Amino acid sequence: MRTVALWMMLAPALLAAPPVKVLLVTGSSDEPYHHWRETSATLRQMLEQSGRFSVWTMDEPRGLSVEALRGYDAVLLDYNGPRLPAAAESALEEYVRNGGGFAAFHQACYGAFFGMERREGRWQTGPANSGWAAFPRMIGAEWEPAKIGHARRAVFTVDWRQNGHPVSQGLAPSFVANDELYHKLTLDSSVEVLADAMSPKDNGGTEQREPMIWVNRYGKGRVFFTTLGHDAMAWYQQGLRDAMTRGVEWAATGLVAAPEPAPKPIRVLAVTGGHTYPKEFYAMLDSLNGVLWSHATSQAEAFSRPIVDRYDVVLLHDMAEGLAEPLRVNLEAFVDAGKGVVSLHHAIVDYTDWPWWYEEVTGGKFFVKAVPGHPAGKYHEGVEFLVTPVKGREDHPVLRGVGPLWVNDEAYRNMVFAPGIQVLMETSFAENDRPVVYLGPGKTARVVYIQLGHSAHTMGNPGFRRLVQNAVEWTARKTN
Repeated sequence: MRTVALWMMLAPALLAAPPVKVLLVTGSSDEPYHHWRETSATLRQMLEQSGRFSVWTMDEPRGLSVEALRGYDAVLLDYNGPRLPAAAESALEEYVRNGGGFAAFHQACYGAFFGMERREGRWQTGPANSGWAAFPRMIGAEWEPAKIGHARRAVFTVDWRQNGHPVSQGLAPSFVANDELYHKLTLDSSVEVLADAMSPKDNGGTEQREPMIWVNRYGKGRVFFTTLGHDAMAWYQQGLRDAMTRGVEWAATGLVAAPEPAPKPIRVLAVTGGHTYPKEFYAMLDSLNGVLWSHATSQAEAFSRPIVDRYDVVLLHDMAEGLAEPLRVNLEAFVDAGKGVVSLHHAIVDYTDWPWWYEEVTGGKFFVKAVPGHPAGKYHEGVEFLVTPVKGREDHPVLRGVGPLWVNDEAYRNMVFAPGIQVLMETSFAENDRPVVYLGPGKTARVVYIQLGHSAHTMGNPGFRRLVQNAVEWTARKTN
């Protein structure tokens, strides 16, 4: 009960604490058996996406020093040799012994650090005193070269043995691993095993429960270790990801903060149909943070039933000059409910037979064919031009972090603009009308039109993606 009470008192402070500073130490390892570039990239992304860590990477571990380690809360090791200079190894020992957090995994329980060398296709005992004496004591384990091995790669269940430890507290009793199951390690008496797994004999195992995750103390330092994590596919399993993020946090702080409730995603309905578009459109949608998007490939699929309660934003990348009355009813109800609309590129052609839409909602129109009072629009594909924020509008939430955009896209001329639009970005390119990004004139729904979006080049442009991200958040009323 005292542990729970302490947790309840400290949890608010932990949630408000700054990110844990982690140094990911990696580099040349025992390739081709383990691909450090893949695992290190996965680990870094995993930690940063949790929102609890700031991660720096050192891929030349020979540069470790007391000064280089200063200021970090924990070191995560994705490396198992060759041996480091004595000063580098001594610096890491001192760092952990004096209270620095340390985490390692999988290949870090054998190799040159343990005085082994690879001969005749396997790890064998090397010359006397060739190992790093302190390293086995830090991780709390050794592996006799004759016993090194594992069952065949498989999907198996890992069971938490300790549900009261901060690393495992509150987690499900078990998780699924897709990995190599190491066996026959010798653990120090100081080690506390948190999770293990049965190693089936029919898969090349020992028919015994083998330790998978443990913690140890080295001086004042906390150490977390798992034998899991063979490759990026292993780290794709959520149970292992949870174990490592919690293990690194515990090694750094002694506690694991309860995760903040995930914010509700912005529900976006992306509507296409009537015009081709680059496949990079989907990658752009996938890049939007905090967004859960659905795809409708036609106006009928999008608007044949009410959408007010199902979506926060409609993102139009379709092109349809007509919209049937029953479909109008549901789209108009969405707008009248104050929801968001983001209209991209050729969607400015939408719904010519519905003046309310382009005069009072999106605020603009491109007429494919001339009609009484309106000339036909003009376009030019594959041209480069500059789009800049309108002076005085740079601080609008839709433009935050965007700045000027140099694009290779499609220029539009002879567009029709409704009174009351607020232009946020413009161009002086002679083949394009001045407004490029603007807010619709309506007072109920929040509406943004973005003329850009014709090319794969634009869809991959970080500035364009930021622009769409901002537009979605603003129209969903996540920003003011």
